[in-house]
Amino acid sequence: MNTIGIEHSLQDARHVLVVDDDPDLLRLMSIRLEAAGYIVTTAFSAEEALRRVADDPPQVVVTDLRMEGMDGLALFERIHASWPSLPVIILTAHGTIPDAVEATRGGVFGYLTKPFDGQVLLAEIDRAISLGGHHSGNTGGGESTAWRRAIISRSTAMEELLRKAALVAASDASVLLQGDSGTGKELMARAVHLASTRQDGPFVAVNCAAIPEPLLESELFGHVKGAYTGASRERAGLILSAAGGTLFLDEIGDMPLTLQAKLLRVLQEHRVRPIGSEQSVSVNLRVVSATHRDLQEEIAKGNFREDLFYRLNVVRLRLPPLSERREDIPLLANHGLARLCGKYGKSIRGFAPKAMELLLQASWPGNVRQLLNVVEQSVALCNAPLVPVSIVSDAMQDTPSQPLPLEEAKRRFERDYLTDLMRAAEGNVSLAARLAGRNRTEFYRLIQRHQLSPTQFKP
Repeated sequence: MNTIGIEHSLQDARHVLVVDDDPDLLRLMSIRLEAAGYIVTTAFSAEEALRRVADDPPQVVVTDLRMEGMDGLALFERIHASWPSLPVIILTAHGTIPDAVEATRGGVFGYLTKPFDGQVLLAEIDRAISLGGHHSGNTGGGESTAWRRAIISRSTAMEELLRKAALVAASDASVLLQGDSGTGKELMARAVHLASTRQDGPFVAVNCAAIPEPLLESELFGHVKGAYTGASRERAGLILSAAGGTLFLDEIGDMPLTLQAKLLRVLQEHRVRPIGSEQSVSVNLRVVSATHRDLQEEIAKGNFREDLFYRLNVVRLRLPPLSERREDIPLLANHGLARLCGKYGKSIRGFAPKAMELLLQASWPGNVRQLLNVVEQSVALCNAPLVPVSIVSDAMQDTPSQPLPLEEAKRRFERDYLTDLMRAAEGNVSLAARLAGRNRTEFYRLIQRHQLSPTQFKP
């Protein structure tokens, strides 16, 4: 049977494949699901369903259990062999306790008996889509999306961020990435590099907070032989190593003031002078920097140069914490699961629904890095086809989230406070300012600092 309803693409977030060898039931179910707003594809047999999944993966499969030829359980096993995160709901008029036990042990997402309540089916499909983490398209093989392939997401916030990243990548403007630890700032920096005309050049990353101050200058700017005790040979430095490509300066807010002045000169003059040299060398590169600090606060404290800030902050991109993109948690968890199963030689099909619900409810102060750590512990300890909730719970308790630095904790509190105020005031800045006990101009500067817009809170 052809697809019923409008044509859909891989990007559709409510695409359901319905499988049944009874044409009347198939059409009735399709009409009901389409009326609820789903994009529906149908198949008369399990074999046809496998072809449709391969051509255009849906977000959930609803299949009858008893069918001629391959039955619903066999279809589920074939699907999960190739698409382990794709949820399958089985319907049957022959519901027995042994069938249900076999289905749920095998990893079937849901099991409903006919005649089923339409609202219960819709609720189960919605739950499957929210917990399934089935990703469709963003990491596809098209050349136009290759630059963003490492960024696993389907959230609106990340899609908007990636759209901006693609636009700025087309220029040579400096980019400042802001976000909490573990949000993926280096992945975003690499994506900007791969989307730019410098993609064939080097991508050189340096963590300004990880290298001791006495060594950082030599690492960045290089030195000539004999420049200081121990400089037995010439060293080019990371800035020159990035020539023709992109230099990623992670944790730029921790760079010492003395080196900030030298970096500013490089950005202004496009030349770098190695330590001990009397000659400067021309360098052509793009700078992407990142920090978890509020650089404007650091400027006010005298810890960061304002002129360097404006050189780096031509375009600012804020990476949202995982708590603001919860729809990505199933996607990231299942992606990590598939990768780690290969590492540990396991054949785990996915997370049990209760385990996925636990992942969705967690606060994740350590963001994506903490989530993937929990997934790795779960894979290492699991010997079942599905990761149970008990293992995920233990892994989350055994994964200490590092206490936030005071400045980051204050920044998070301030942003959450401002968000709550603006939501309560429905985007009215004057009202929110009065509630905060601040004048309107000061309050407006505060929300701008946290990249909050009054329009996003309008009813």
